[in-house]
Amino acid sequence: MKGILFAICFITIFQGWAQTRAGGVVKDIGGEPVPFVNVIFPNSAEGTITSEDGRFYINSPKEQDSLRFSFIGYQSLTIPLKKGNNTGLEIILQEESQGLTEVWIFQGKTSKKNNPALDILRKIWENRRSNGTRMFDHYQFRKYEKLEFDLNTIDSAVITSKAFRGMEFVFDKIDTSVVTGKSFLPVFINESVHRVYGDNVNGRKKEVLVGNKNSGFNENKFLIDAVKDMYIENEIYDNYLRIFDKNFISPLSTTGIDTYNYILADSAFIENKWSYNIVYYPRRKNELTFKGNFWVNDTTFAIKKIDLEMSKNANINWVNGVYLSMDYEVVNDSVFLLKRDFFMADFSFERKDDAGGIYGKRTVLYDNYEFNRPMDDAFYNRKVTSFEKPLYNRNEEFWEQNRLEALSRHESGIYEMLDSLRTLPAFKRIYNVTSIAATGYIDFDGWDIGPVFTFVNYNEVEGLRLRLGARTYFGQHDPWRIEGYTAYGFKDQKLKYGLLGKVLLEPQNRLIFSAGYRDDVEQLGASLTNTTDVLGRSLASSSIISVGDNNKLSNIKLSMAALEIEPWENFTVRFAGSHRVMESASPSFSLAWYENKDQNIISTSISQTEISTMLSYYPGRHLTGFGVERLVTNGGRFPSFFFNYSVGVKGIFQSDFNYRKYQFFYDQPWWIGGIGLANIRLEAGTIDGEVPLGLLNVIPANQTFFGIYNTFPLLNFYEFVTDTYVSAHFEHNFNGKLFAYVPLLRNFNLREYLGVRGVWGELSEANKNIDASGIPLLAPSKEPYFEYSAGVGNIFKFIRIDAHWRGNYLENPDARKFGITATLGFHF
Repeated sequence: MKGILFAICFITIFQGWAQTRAGGVVKDIGGEPVPFVNVIFPNSAEGTITSEDGRFYINSPKEQDSLRFSFIGYQSLTIPLKKGNNTGLEIILQEESQGLTEVWIFQGKTSKKNNPALDILRKIWENRRSNGTRMFDHYQFRKYEKLEFDLNTIDSAVITSKAFRGMEFVFDKIDTSVVTGKSFLPVFINESVHRVYGDNVNGRKKEVLVGNKNSGFNENKFLIDAVKDMYIENEIYDNYLRIFDKNFISPLSTTGIDTYNYILADSAFIENKWSYNIVYYPRRKNELTFKGNFWVNDTTFAIKKIDLEMSKNANINWVNGVYLSMDYEVVNDSVFLLKRDFFMADFSFERKDDAGGIYGKRTVLYDNYEFNRPMDDAFYNRKVTSFEKPLYNRNEEFWEQNRLEALSRHESGIYEMLDSLRTLPAFKRIYNVTSIAATGYIDFDGWDIGPVFTFVNYNEVEGLRLRLGARTYFGQHDPWRIEGYTAYGFKDQKLKYGLLGKVLLEPQNRLIFSAGYRDDVEQLGASLTNTTDVLGRSLASSSIISVGDNNKLSNIKLSMAALEIEPWENFTVRFAGSHRVMESASPSFSLAWYENKDQNIISTSISQTEISTMLSYYPGRHLTGFGVERLVTNGGRFPSFFFNYSVGVKGIFQSDFNYRKYQFFYDQPWWIGGIGLANIRLEAGTIDGEVPLGLLNVIPANQTFFGIYNTFPLLNFYEFVTDTYVSAHFEHNFNGKLFAYVPLLRNFNLREYLGVRGVWGELSEANKNIDASGIPLLAPSKEPYFEYSAGVGNIFKFIRIDAHWRGNYLENPDARKFGITATLGFHF
């Protein structure tokens, strides 16, 4: 997400030429706009449909001499075109006298009975598993991919703005969009060539990079991969197409009859194959749907070409439009293979046709298909372990041979333009400001200062807290890194600090050694599943606004050394040794424990040495970079498994306790068709041995007014303490599906959330007897504690408000029955 924010910020601050262009509006004889009219260049597969207000724009790289308009219920019309620009057209269609009734039906909801378009749709469902590469056990092909960002809606105000002073030459590259007709300025382009291998028998796929080239950021693999991850490759025959973490209902979905209106609008020969043209558009507003048309073969019922445009009222933020187009090649009578896949998103802060913003475009072309040439397991298991710089510096001869679609003259000029811009001080300032906004770090030639968002904080023990952090950063593939911070609290007048170093010893299996030390104030029990992160700090201990007393903070001095290895992709084994000394940071709170059974010797601090083995698995996670630190480019869109086995060792470095600890954590995002995204989190753990409060499992509470991941918003700190526990969290984001049915709410694009969370645990008498803190230790053992919540998100596009209700244990001291939390965030 940071890479995406960087790209959007960078281009926002920065605010193909073709042979034939045509655009305008289509109306009936009464002057009313006619939506969903087919607009095509005769004797070609190049076409579009009019929008809901009758407008259209079409562009062809070839010289076209005419344009045809057709729609059921109207007489077809063909008009001549002049060479070059034909915009501003006003087309009047005459109604067919026999089809007047049908016109009104097709402009509203179409019938589900006696509709030939639906008969064709059912044939598509029957044959969809018998098309493309799915027909073969093994396949491979060449893939050329072009990613581009453009600043759109360029007018005189943009050209003369102070932001571009000294950079006016960039406007020589202005072009016009084939899809929308808006003017745009290309400012970033990335080209790549891959060889793709697939095994349908074992469900395996591998892409081998052959070459990569981009304008201005040739070695910034994080930016490249993050931009690519915005546009998920979709299979058009699937029921749902995932775009920006949202499931759009495909017009070819088996549930499409209830979601779309379908019209059999035309039929023609497309590449010597008789094909039907079907127009579709949504039945309801505000749902994640498309409008458009597709051509389908009359015998195999394979898609030849499909165009999709996001419906105008779809519940999605920061996007003024989404456009997709897929073309399929006819290999023989029964094999249709994807030839060209085009995606474009129009990012904008306003939902207006003339709003300025950014185009994000992805074009993928495929060729050199080969089938039934199997590759062995060793090939699929082989990993790329280092940055192969020559692949990112291919010569122009390579691109002439592998570029499957020629760049426009404006796209070709981007490389030279960006090279010139990077030498200008004004451009460097823009680049630096947007880099800080996206990453949170200030670059000082090998050192980064930050994160800037943690500079100022507050809690009851430290009062006003100032923090300054830094890290080494020579590049995203650094084999080693040192990072640290120092902080000062004006109330306790103490200096805190942390330092961590890590080095990549062996890249093939990613063998990494790390070590560090931290002396700081911490909220123990902020999470159940603990790690030995030296630089970690919970929001729970640094909140300006909170409910009740927030003084149960601890001083912790933590030393750590660890060795981790990744024997398989996304599976990590980590061995760690740590020693920590803990004591209360507040006079009104205590971690005291009895040193003997007679309970006459009390210790106020805990010294503990621990050896841990941690297993982590993240199937489906996408990482970028080859250094000691890699970045996730598809954050939150994969499951997580974590297991920790820890042994407390008494006597080593004056350690106080022997024990064994087991912990398990599982996080699963779950896209449920068209009704949104659910998330399930399960945790379980136990401690075998007698330990004091500071080493027990504290059920994570949240006494702030802000949502904190995996906590209980209505619990107070240390309200429940356990040595054995099972915890579950469930939340569902309906993505506005329910509000879309409510007339008064649907126009606000709000999103509804429902959640429930619970925990069961127990605490042994031995662990209660060793405690001398004075805090009443209570475990939710008689019945599981639970809460439930309902929330409304996307308020002003970045605020979510949740209401929480406590289900039981209402008799606990200071128990909160109801609470409100707010979460801030920018989501599509």
